[in-house]
Amino acid sequence: MRFEESKYFDLLPHTKIEFSFGNYYFCKNFVISELQEGVHFDWEKILEVIGAMLDYYGEGIEIAYISNRVNPYSIEPQLWYRFHEEFDFIIATATVAYNDFGYINASIEKQFANISLKRCDNLSEALSWVKHLKEFSQN
Repeated sequence: MRFEESKYFDLLPHTKIEFSFGNYYFCKNFVISELQEGVHFDWEKILEVIGAMLDYYGEGIEIAYISNRVNPYSIEPQLWYRFHEEFDFIIATATVAYNDFGYINASIEKQFANISLKRCDNLSEALSWVKHLKEFSQN
């Protein structure tokens, strides 16, 4: 389910950022991504998103990332290593997989991630998990 079609869209304060390759929703402690079908999410696109995050949240941020995979797209799993070498502000990731193929891809990416990566069946599960991260318990 797309974030805009969920009950959370009206409940959670957010800012929508539209890129040529997908939509991002910036919330208080987390970001929700929804990439377009068939996109190859490469390093240049990652840098574009990171620039928007730093502009929005500022330096010294700590946020979680929810990949709401409503559409199939590709990413090179080893980009997780490069990301963590250069950036450290995403403290945890939840991947919402709506089918077996998406779940398998998330499992592969989990092997490359240096942070906690939770595979979820729906957006509600991902939001609940992010809300209960110990890093955000005092917020």
